[in-house]
Amino acid sequence: MPNSPSSMVNQYRLEEDEEEQLDANTKDLFIDVDNPESHVTAIETFIMYRVVTKTTRSEFDSSEYEVWRRYQDFLWLRSRLEENHPTLIVHPLPEKFVMKGMVERFNDDFIETRRKALHRFLNKISAHPILSYNQHLKVFLTAQELSSHRKQGPGFLSRMGETVRAVANSVRGLRSRPEEFTLMQEYVEDFSNKICSVDKVTQRIIKEQREYVDELKQYSPTYTQWAGSEEELAESLNGVANCLVRCSKETEEQIYHLSEVLVPTLHEYVLCAETLKAVMRRRDNIQAEFEAKSEALASRKADQDALYRTGTASVSVSAATAAVASAAVHLVPTAAAAFPSMYSALSSAASCCRTFLQALLLLVHSLNKMQALIPARSRCYGRPLLAIFAYRL
Repeated sequence: MPNSPSSMVNQYRLEEDEEEQLDANTKDLFIDVDNPESHVTAIETFIMYRVVTKTTRSEFDSSEYEVWRRYQDFLWLRSRLEENHPTLIVHPLPEKFVMKGMVERFNDDFIETRRKALHRFLNKISAHPILSYNQHLKVFLTAQELSSHRKQGPGFLSRMGETVRAVANSVRGLRSRPEEFTLMQEYVEDFSNKICSVDKVTQRIIKEQREYVDELKQYSPTYTQWAGSEEELAESLNGVANCLVRCSKETEEQIYHLSEVLVPTLHEYVLCAETLKAVMRRRDNIQAEFEAKSEALASRKADQDALYRTGTASVSVSAATAAVASAAVHLVPTAAAAFPSMYSALSSAASCCRTFLQALLLLVHSLNKMQALIPARSRCYGRPLLAIFAYRL
């Protein structure tokens, strides 16, 4: 079991080496990020990294590529991967600005730390069974210039619409989240809180250790000068001074392992936890959107059924009206024979009813033809129209 920062680091590196050795036997896409160069323009100063790709995949036109990328290009790649695969975990990138501040943003240690993080990011993507075949990754690894491809992304209004929908879904909430995702959400939240606490405690330990080293460096010369003025205590005082020097060196080595190895690892775990929480939020938004659309579909189906029943009833009323009119026309001669004095009035009424019946039957026949021509999926919109005409008639 590890009991010191150095042993923890060794174990972490050993696990990484074993994983890389196993992947090397099956991988067909190898990516290296190296040779960082500083570029200074009239507007900004930035670092370019060389990305070398070697592959045996058939979808690549060549077996080896060499391109230059800056940090903004890596951000573009990660955003495209998240847009295309919202429920997949995309390995996090190093933060744009670190705790050291912008003043030391271009020193050798910072550049090397970022280079390792970018190298790890691309290798995590290349080892993924789905993300490694994404078209944007291929463009990132092969295209000499990304400016034309970066302009093809979603515009501001599209991103704003997605943000509004995400906020609406979060406000609406979920009706029923699966239990496995609920447990996962709770675990991720608990893990994130604990790893953040460990990260903060480590930072505080490093700060206190550095203050302790500064004090040791001040005490050691004092004891050496004291030994020069006290001959009887010279040996003991020199021993104390040498002990302080050794303690100072050991503490500096411990600070180096904590700050350069353990802290980046802890911070990477923090970023991974935040990435996983973002994936869980996107999954919840997708489920909320699905539930909202399912409710809207059910409501429209209910309205469609109601309109269909209303249209059928209206057509039945129209048919009954036509039957009554026809019966009235046939009853006119009988009424004329029984009441000769009303024959002329009944004849006029019969003529009007006959004309009205012919027009009504012609209209119903035309509407039936129109309904037969309307597609099945749009027929529900024709039935309300038929019902309205039948009702008015």
